[in-house]
Amino acid sequence: MTDAKAIADKLLQVNAVKLSPAEPFTWASGWKSPIYCDNRKVLSFPYTRDYIKSEMCNVVFEQFPEAELLAGVATAGIAWGAMAADQLKLPYIYVRPKPKEHGLGNQIEGYYEAGQKVVVIEDLVSTGKSSLQVVDVLKAQGLEVIGMVSIFTYGFPVATEAFAKASLPYHSLTDYPTLISSAVQKGIVTAGQQEVLLKWRDDPAGWKG
Repeated sequence: MTDAKAIADKLLQVNAVKLSPAEPFTWASGWKSPIYCDNRKVLSFPYTRDYIKSEMCNVVFEQFPEAELLAGVATAGIAWGAMAADQLKLPYIYVRPKPKEHGLGNQIEGYYEAGQKVVVIEDLVSTGKSSLQVVDVLKAQGLEVIGMVSIFTYGFPVATEAFAKASLPYHSLTDYPTLISSAVQKGIVTAGQQEVLLKWRDDPAGWKG
């Protein structure tokens, strides 16, 4: 069983997550957000990286023992997928947001065969839209997508609904409420700020800070 609090603690420890309810960040979508998560920072810390990689492998092994192939999502999921595939000794591919504009024009990189059971590896999930687009790309090539694993999820209702609609099993090593609770315990944010941070998740598109 994955320890969600331990994962959250490690993300905070290496500053992969920044919390700023007073001065929110602006996402590419235009949403105002009191949190910014960049799991790529974890790659620079070998022991933290190794712990999270091992926990990811445990989830794949326990939840999807029939997996025949792992697929990383470009770009942030590529390294995690490759490391997990190496430890689990599974074949590996990764998926681009769109086909290359030169060469072979591949959108999926690596060797695969139609019918293979694949687990998608993400670094984080917000709305779930881009993650499920990758699933559609894989399915279009005849692959059987049996699930998805990420390091972190915000747990937005829209994402929960999207995965349910797609009938896709999804597991994350840790989540937003766990991370906020850990941040309060560490004194990174106050109990009062915790309430603001948790309210944001209910309506991120309409949140003004």
